[in-house]
Order: sequence, then structure tokens, then C-alpha cells
Amino acid sequence: MRLVIADDDAVVASSLEIVLGAQPDIEVVGCASDGDEAARLAAELAPDVVLLDIQMPGTDGLAAAERILACPHPPRVVFLTTFSDDEYIVRALSLGAAGYLIKQDVGGVAPALRAVMAGRSVLEGEILERAVSLGAPAGGGDASEPDLVAMFPQLTGREREVVRLVAEGLDNREVAAAAYMGEGTVRNHISQILAKLGLRNRTQIAVAYWRAL
Repeated sequence: MRLVIADDDAVVASSLEIVLGAQPDIEVVGCASDGDEAARLAAELAPDVVLLDIQMPGTDGLAAAERILACPHPPRVVFLTTFSDDEYIVRALSLGAAGYLIKQDVGGVAPALRAVMAGRSVLEGEILERAVSLGAPAGGGDASEPDLVAMFPQLTGREREVVRLVAEGLDNREVAAAAYMGEGTVRNHISQILAKLGLRNRTQIAVAYWRAL
């Protein structure tokens, strides 16, 4: 696979380039120190995967990913970061990222990238069986609708619809407009979802959705 690495920490970027470049099936074709450079290299070099840090000066990794994934033939995007905050995970996955890894074990990055190339996604090191994307799956081909009944059998049909829309990053007003219901009804559905799933907030609803895929 052809890989672009983006990290503003020169030591981390160099370590990743050495470790990953030593793999027989990985060719590091470019390194970037910020989001703008990462987006430019992704467009110029047509890599298979872009490995992105989230917090970088100027254009951060999330903004860069949005630009990269908007290309006609985008590479797979995998985040490698020290931030395991639920909101970062939700935003990354809702953009269509194929993976979200925590900077703990650099040795585990290469297997995760291979899983992504095989059409799976990786969330905090856990390989998921289905590609996580709002558009085309990471492995290519046609996107398939998730089986929300199997994912959340304890919820009603309308509650499952609300879960899906929340996972896509919509706020209550936007959920109400998309699902043709009042905002008060949306709030009631969210309260029921939280109670039934044993969750605390809407961010956890979104994370539960992505983990269940």
C-alpha cells in the first residue's frame, strides 16, 4: 500500500516512517506536518491510505480529512492520535474515516492499516468487521444499509432512526427536520434511547452506533 503520514511532531512522524516503511507491503510516499500539506500530498501522490494526527497547527486532521475524502477517488483515512475523546471519534467516523487509532503501540499500526486495506475499519485498535463510512465502504464497492434492528433490537423503529441521525452528527433541530418530527419528540426519543441503552449523552449514542456496525 502507498501511505502518506501527517503529524506535526517530527519525532513521531520520523518513527512512523521508519517503522511502517520497513514493512514489505507498505511504501511511505510522503510526510506532512499539517493538514494543508496532508491534503495536498493526498491529491498529488494518490496514496492508498493517509495516516492523520488530529491536532496539528493551521488546518487540523479533521478538516484535512474532510477535504481528502471529498476527492473523486479518495484514499482511506486513518487517524492516529493521543485523543480518545468520544466527540473526536464520532466526528472522525461521521466524516467517513476508516480507522481511529490511539498512539500507544506503533507496532500495531501496520496490522491495522492492512485491515483497513482489506475493507474493514479499526476503532481504537479493535478491528471491526464492517467498514465504517457514510459513503462508499473503505474497502470499495457499494455501501450497504446497516441492520439497525439487529444492532438495537430494544429500540423502536423511530428510535433507531434517531440513533442513525445522531450518529451522522445532526443536532436535535436537524434530526427533527430530517425525520419529520418535532424537536420535543426528538428529545423524548433521545431520553428513551439513553435509558434503554444505559448511556449518558448523545455522543455516547453515536459511539454506540459506530461500534455496533
